[in-house]
Amino acid sequence: MSLDWIYFAISWILLAWHSAWDAIGVPAGSVLGTNWSWILAIVFLVVTVRVILFPVFVKQIKSQRAMQALQPQVKALQEKHKGDRESLQKEMMELYRKEKANPLMGCLPMFLQIPVFLGLFHVLRRLDPGKSELNKVLYGWTVEQFDSASMATLFTAPIAGKFGSTAEELAALNANGTTVKIMAGVLVLIMMLTTYLTSKQMILKTGWAQDPQQRMIQRLMLYGIPASLLISGAIFPIGVIIYWVTNNLFTLAQQQWVLRKFPPPPTMSPSGKPVPAKTAGKPAAKTGPAQPAKSGGLFNRAKANGAQPVTQPAPESRALAPKPGAKPVNPKKKRPAKRR
Repeated sequence: MSLDWIYFAISWILLAWHSAWDAIGVPAGSVLGTNWSWILAIVFLVVTVRVILFPVFVKQIKSQRAMQALQPQVKALQEKHKGDRESLQKEMMELYRKEKANPLMGCLPMFLQIPVFLGLFHVLRRLDPGKSELNKVLYGWTVEQFDSASMATLFTAPIAGKFGSTAEELAALNANGTTVKIMAGVLVLIMMLTTYLTSKQMILKTGWAQDPQQRMIQRLMLYGIPASLLISGAIFPIGVIIYWVTNNLFTLAQQQWVLRKFPPPPTMSPSGKPVPAKTAGKPAAKTGPAQPAKSGGLFNRAKANGAQPVTQPAPESRALAPKPGAKPVNPKKKRPAKRR
């Protein structure tokens, strides 16, 4: 299956935003070693994609809320069908269908952005000013636009350069290898940090999942993906890393707005009390035995003043027993009224 339609779409959006910034008056030349019209074109490529995917993001939040609310029922089904995976899967799918919850919806926005990421990656890799004019007219670019994008820089580092660029690639871009490595390395670290923060923000607001499989996915998103970027980031062009960082910052702001406007419902503990999101899914802390409540009587006030309370000795059982030969007293029998 050809992906040219993706490359054409990404190129068209980039060129449209670049032309818009040129029309506004953003300098086409380098200012502080940066071609801001191309950098802003990449930034607003993110804005364009996220605006298009905003309805999907709202559905993702709703699906996560529904999955969170269904955790007690899911746990009950796991206990009911322990050892019977087929029956468990069948009833869980029926539960999700009935409650209109989709476990895959949480990853859908990320999957929909993969083609955009791959398209930008492909386009930026082809930016080589040393190519012939016949190879420069690709995906709707003119030769002038191709040359302008090929020479675009961020603080003198070409946006088509990457941390792992070879000497030949750096020579073709007329770039300094040390500058490219420093700029790419700093951006990769920022990319890892913002990727971690986007997952951490969602977990802090919604809590850890009780289901072991979903909790494993949460840990993978929180730690696994940021760690993998330390290696894969070396092959990403600087322009792609700018896209990723901008996308993470947009996600942080969007999640904060949605979670503040539509806060998640509190997770309920087995006793029926709400559990804070930060501790949801974690084992409860051990507490000591319950202490009896203190009354505010005279004896307690005496203790508080340092005095020992005076206690009356309990009467012995022998003193309460009737004497030998004495007639039993019937408390129910009333005495006759005295005559006047």
